[in-house]
Amino acid sequence: MMFEALDLARFQFAFTVAFHIIFPAFSIGLASYLAVLEGLWLLRKDQVYLDLYRYWLKIFAIVFGMGVVSGLVMSYQFGTNWSVFSDRAGPVVGPLMAYEVLTAFFLEAGFLGVMLFGMNRVGPRLHFAATLAVAVGTFISAFWILAVNSWMQTPQGHTINAAGQFVPADWWQIVFTPSFPYRLVHMLLAAYLTTALVVGAVGAWHLLRDRARPGARRMFSMAMWMLTLVAPLQLFVGDLHGLNTLEHQPTKVMAMEGHFRSYDEGAPLYLFGLPDQEAGELRHAVGIPKLGSLILKHDPDAPMPGLDSVPREDWPPVAIVFWAFRIMVGIGVAMIAVGLWSAWLRWRRQLYRSDGLLRAALLMGPMGFVAVVAGWVVTEVGRQPYVVYGLLRTAEAASPIDAPAVAASLIAFIVIYFIVFGAGTWYILRLMAKPPCPDEPGLADDVPQRAAGIVPGPASGTPMEETR
Repeated sequence: MMFEALDLARFQFAFTVAFHIIFPAFSIGLASYLAVLEGLWLLRKDQVYLDLYRYWLKIFAIVFGMGVVSGLVMSYQFGTNWSVFSDRAGPVVGPLMAYEVLTAFFLEAGFLGVMLFGMNRVGPRLHFAATLAVAVGTFISAFWILAVNSWMQTPQGHTINAAGQFVPADWWQIVFTPSFPYRLVHMLLAAYLTTALVVGAVGAWHLLRDRARPGARRMFSMAMWMLTLVAPLQLFVGDLHGLNTLEHQPTKVMAMEGHFRSYDEGAPLYLFGLPDQEAGELRHAVGIPKLGSLILKHDPDAPMPGLDSVPREDWPPVAIVFWAFRIMVGIGVAMIAVGLWSAWLRWRRQLYRSDGLLRAALLMGPMGFVAVVAGWVVTEVGRQPYVVYGLLRTAEAASPIDAPAVAASLIAFIVIYFIVFGAGTWYILRLMAKPPCPDEPGLADDVPQRAAGIVPGPASGTPMEETR
């Protein structure tokens, strides 16, 4: 075998997580977007909001299903490839994962059927409550999963028994670790921005073909508002998250910044470079003097430690972390730029007339997913060589299993994932290629609009009160 079992197990988990994370990121944002659409429909009695709700509900159903299926596989890997981790960290991780199932998954599963098919059976207001329940469920799911991950990043609230197991001592400290609030807010905003980029891209796609479509105009406008308001906020939250990481995981920040050596007075901010881990230097570096210290320490002359102050066996793979961080930040800056561009055109009343903005929004459609995966790479690869930071090394957490067995399951995962999720993605793109239309059909063919006291308006898609 060209690779050891540990390398294959790590790649297998990375592959399945990278596939999985894009679906929850989309479903978290899309569930909230659906709640906003249905709420606006009930409030304003505007048929366009109902048409958009029905349009995106079909896509949400598929995304949610693929998210559940892709997530199930990861839990099995804890027993097959990472049994030592399961044994030692199970007393902490196991209950947190169970709380996610008992709260979030049961809430989502309980109300999902009502959300998808029940408007004609329970009435619009109770149906709106079901939509809200599913949206809240996605938030609770993110809460518990990120609580698990944050404990692995900044562990606290536990003791270690004679068998080497992490035993809970204070559940409040375990759940609310120092990095948890920043990680939770950063991930939720990333999910909302990812969804906004997809919604904006779909709206731009249809506006490039027909500028008069009311549904496309409405979804594009809402997506651009989200970029304008939330993308700068994400930059601020990301900065706070970075400062927290510097305090608790300084080695990760050193790899993100490409700081192989320490700086006694003012570290630069490297924009680009080629990290050479073997030589311990950043080749062909392009940087701005002292800006790194200004951002990280809020003092341009503050000293900054480098990787030369850390034993080499504790270095993460620097090149992966360095470039993944720049991909994430670069896409974030592009989001801010598109949001500001749309705000300027909106002020000039030309939001739907600019081919340049529409094409830019179309190109940015998948970039949220790229940024989410890149951010996950920074978080997880930057934690290496530990699976529980500072306490349990990844090499010590793997199962005593031979490489051929891991390779066989890895190949099976790759083939099945690309077939199943490739087909699902292709079908989602087909749905997106069709524009939302007036009286958009729902998942249930006989959804009555009269229950809300409205009937479809004229061809423009505007509503009117039912006359009696």
